[in-house]
This record gives sequence, C-alpha cells and structure tokens, in this order.
Amino acid sequence: MAGKSIDHAITATDTLGAASDPTYAGVASFMRRKLTKEPADADVTVWGVPFDASVSNRPGARFGPAALRRASQIFDNDPQYPFKLDLFDALRVVDYGDCLIDYRTPETAHEAIRAEAAKLLGQTNFLLTLGGDHSITYPLLQALAERHGKLSLIHFDAHQDTWPTAGERVDHGSFLTTAVRHGIVDPDTSIQVGIRTHAPETLGLEIVYGHELEDMTSIEIAKRIYERTGGTKAYLTFDIDCLDVAFAPGTGTPVAGGPSSAKMLAVLHHLKNVELLGADVVEVSPPYDHADVTAIAGATVAMYLLGILAEKKAS
Repeated sequence: MAGKSIDHAITATDTLGAASDPTYAGVASFMRRKLTKEPADADVTVWGVPFDASVSNRPGARFGPAALRRASQIFDNDPQYPFKLDLFDALRVVDYGDCLIDYRTPETAHEAIRAEAAKLLGQTNFLLTLGGDHSITYPLLQALAERHGKLSLIHFDAHQDTWPTAGERVDHGSFLTTAVRHGIVDPDTSIQVGIRTHAPETLGLEIVYGHELEDMTSIEIAKRIYERTGGTKAYLTFDIDCLDVAFAPGTGTPVAGGPSSAKMLAVLHHLKNVELLGADVVEVSPPYDHADVTAIAGATVAMYLLGILAEKKAS
C-alpha cells in the first residue's frame, strides 16, 4: 500500500491529481475531488442541490446528489474512457458540497439556489450541478444569465418542461416556460433531445423526438445541436429520464421508448466544441433505482461533462 492514501476528499492538498481511495470506501465526494467551501482556484466546481418539492409525480430526487457522489466512486482515477487522459492532470475540480435549503419553506428554495450559484460563479469558471428535480435549473439559469446574458439551452429530457404556469410559479415541468418568458433562454438557439411526451407549447425550441433518435447516429444528433446553438453561449441540462427506463429506472417521471445511455454519452462526447458555461444532471431518484443503475448513468453523464472540459483545456 506504499504511496496509497484514503479520504482524498479531505486529505488532498491540491485540486489537481487523482485519488487512490478504494472504490468501496473513503469519504464520498464527486470523483473523490477535494471538498472545500473555497473553490477560488477551481476550473470546475461540482455541487449538489438536494431539492424535490416541485415534482408532479414520484419524489426522491433530493437524494440524487448523494447517490451520484456514491456512484462516482466506481471511477478508479485511471484515464477515463473514452477520453484517454487523466481528467485531473490539468483540470482543477472541487466538490463544494450541497446548497442549504430550508425544507420547511420550500417556496424560498429557488432564491437560495440562485443566490448561492451566483456567489459560486464569481469564484469558479464552470458550475456542474447535481440535482435535485428539474425546477432547480431555473435559478441556475438565472444566476448564469445575470453574468452572461441570454443563453442557449441544450436540453436532454423525455419532457418538454414547457407547461403553462401562473405568475412566478415554477415546477419541474414548467421551468423552461418561465426561463423563456423572462428572456433567460433564447428559444431560437435552443434544442431539446429525447422528447417523448407532448406539452401544449413548444415555445419555439427545436425538438428532436425520441423516435427520431432511433434513426440517427450520435454524430448526426450532435450536428443538430451544433447547428441550432450556432456558437452561442450555452447551458446543458440532462434530465436522467431522457434515457429509456431500462437505463434509468430511478427517476420521478419515467417514459419508455428512450435512447440508451451509450448513445447519449456518445452524443455528449461529440459536444466538446460547444461553448458551455454550465451544466446539471437532474431527476435521479434513488428510492426507485435498482443496483445504482440510474445513479451510475447520471454519474457517468457528469463525468463525461468533465471529460469534454478536460479535453478542451488540454487541446
């Protein structure tokens, strides 16, 4: 065991470098990154938003951040497939922990998320969020738009999340309605991938439906995303129910007929030249998961997002 260590999340002295913790033990952080509340030198800050008070079906996504961190321990800190490099040789990544939300006053949650995200965006180049239900994407978009203006949205999901809503009410099926209405998301440069339900409005976003994905290669899907976003500043949100229920049973509103995790991961791998400003992985609901199938899929999506950032920085 010479040269090995454990609990890298708290013993690490630098934000670079791999860990050597056993995959089954040690303090859990996302991919064993250093846990810190001071991410000032980080290229990427990973954090959790354990909130699920705005779901319309099955709750449980408040346990998503913990499950995603636990699942990420299977990454053994070798060069990660398919990136052929140690992600942390050059990419400084920290785990900030979770956003504090008062469960007794859920109506205050979105403002708490926006405020803390805004603070973090002043300290780090990229915020990778582990959810949480899909409503949390709205305050994250708010915080980013305050710094960068209107954003393009790359939205992987089985649902459009464009249901009508009254006033400032935002839930996991209407966050995008509010974001478009307030000029945070530009529908003309935004795209949804994997949609397998109907909402009353599309709001002008381009949609790649689930059945279309069956006849497209991952390169063709990525090309549609590039053509739609057109080099604009973009945010990527990945609702795990974009995947078929065979690959993501542990989610609040599962929809059959979706793509495989392999196909969507291949799409993400082709997106390294998109100008991403931030991203999230949401709607992982561990109470409905089996053998961490969904958590592993979600953690791998998040790892791929780090991978494309690492490749971009290394190139």
